Amino acid sequence: MILINLLPHREARRQQRKQAFFAGIGMSVLVGAVIVLIWYTAVKTQIDAQEEHNQFLTSEIKRLDSQIADVAHLKAEIEALKARQKAVEDLQADRNMPVYLLNELVKQTPEGVYLTSVKQNGQQVAVTGVAQTNERISEFYRNAAYNSPWLEKPQLVEIRAQTMQVAGSKDQRRMFAFIMGVTLKCLLAPGAAVSGVVLSASGAAVAGASASAASTATR
Repeated sequence: MILINLLPHREARRQQRKQAFFAGIGMSVLVGAVIVLIWYTAVKTQIDAQEEHNQFLTSEIKRLDSQIADVAHLKAEIEALKARQKAVEDLQADRNMPVYLLNELVKQTPEGVYLTSVKQNGQQVAVTGVAQTNERISEFYRNAAYNSPWLEKPQLVEIRAQTMQVAGSKDQRRMFAFIMGVTLKCLLAPGAAVSGVVLSASGAAVAGASASAASTATR
């Protein structure tokens, strides 16, 4: 009978299995490390790309903010220029308005009506005068209401009869004093001075209407 000792063979097989196990574990760790390294590299690349993109967006946003500030500044300058232009246009309109007003009053004042005072406050104009008859006042009212491109919405405030002396004579004649308000269709600039308009209107309107009124009164 032959006896064979298998213990050394089994021990060798056991050592081989241990070595294969540890080699598999090492290989798994190495493969896992490589995978982690590749994943970390990919993520780091994406993060760097995103940070670069964010920096680009930040710089572009700053550039756009600067452009927006420039545009806002330009808009403010444009609005200021528009305001100055409007102020100049309003000033020019205010300078021309007394001329238009006086010419229109002379044009619309019928024969036999004598204007003694014209006072302007903004758009409102108060006209005071005397007329030979009520019909003359009515004609003046209709002219201001329907025939004038500058005047509108006349309002007859007061009419009263009074006796006046005829110019160049000692005779007296019955006349009708009236006060009428009209509205200018063209706006004046806010805060525009109108005191000068009152004085100019009084003198010019009276001069424009006095000739026809005086000549008619002496007939």
